[in-house]
Amino acid sequence: MQLRRPRLPGGPCPASPLLALLLLLLALQGAAATPAGSGRPEDSGWHQDAALPHGILQQAARAALHFFNFRMGSPSALRVLCEVQQGRTWINSKKEYQVDLVFTTERYNPEKGEERLGKCSAQVFFRNEEPRPAVNVTCTRFIEKNKRQQKDYRLFKHMKQLKKSLDVVSMPDSHGQIDPSLRPVWDLAYLGSSYVMWEKTTPSLHYYVAQLSSIKQWKTNEDTIDFDYIILLHEFSTQEIIPCRIHLVWHPGKPLKVKYHCQRLQAPEEASGTEEGSAVAPTELSNF
Repeated sequence: MQLRRPRLPGGPCPASPLLALLLLLLALQGAAATPAGSGRPEDSGWHQDAALPHGILQQAARAALHFFNFRMGSPSALRVLCEVQQGRTWINSKKEYQVDLVFTTERYNPEKGEERLGKCSAQVFFRNEEPRPAVNVTCTRFIEKNKRQQKDYRLFKHMKQLKKSLDVVSMPDSHGQIDPSLRPVWDLAYLGSSYVMWEKTTPSLHYYVAQLSSIKQWKTNEDTIDFDYIILLHEFSTQEIIPCRIHLVWHPGKPLKVKYHCQRLQAPEEASGTEEGSAVAPTELSNF
C-alpha cells in the first residue's frame, strides 16, 4: 500500500497553469464586485485605519474557512485557503474589527475530473483580541450535493461496519505520512478541529493542525460515529504547541457535534488554566 505525505488544510495551494488562469478570471470578475456586507458600518464610530494588525485579511479568511468547514460537517467538502482577492477592514474606538473580504479556496482531496477551485465572500467581526470571531460566509459549491452525500454515507457505513473499533496511535506517522486507508478519518477529525481553530482565532493568533493522536472510536447503539482524539495545534505567531482533546459526534447530513478541552504545554506553576467548549453547528452565522 502506497503512503503519501498529507497536504494539511491551510497550506498554500499548488500552483498550476490552469489554476492560475482560473484565479485570474475570478479576480477579473471580482474586480467589479464588492465583498458581501462591505461598506462603512452604520455606526459612525467605525473608520478605516492604516495601522491595522498585520495580516488581518488572512486571519479573517482563515477564521471564515474554519467556520465554513465545520458548518458543512462533510469530510467530502473540506476546503483549503488559496488566496485573499480583495477586502477592507474597519475599526472602532473599542479596537473591534469588521473585515469584509473575498477569497478563493480549493478542494482538499479532489478526485480526477472534479472542479478544484471555489470562491467565498465573508464578513468577520473580531471583538478586540478576543477569540471566537463572528462569521457570515457564503461559498460557491463545486461538488454536487448528492455526490457529497453519497461519499459521506459510504464513509459513515464503512466506519459503522468495522469489526474492530478504530484505535490509531498518531497521524501523520514519524515520516510525515498517512496510510491512505486512514485518510477519511483524518479528514473527519479535521472537521472537528476546524471548530476549535475557529473558536481560538484572534486578530493576531491562528492555528494549524500539526498531528492527531490517541484516536479511538466508540461503539454505540446510536446512529452516529463517536470518537475521541487529541490534536496538537501549532499556534502562530507564538510557535507554541497546544494539545486539545476532542470528542466528535457525526452523522452525514446532520450538524456536527464537538466538545473539546485544550491546555498549553506549561509547567504546573506557570499554567494559566484551560479552555473548554461545546457546540452544535450554528445556523444564524452562515447563509451559503
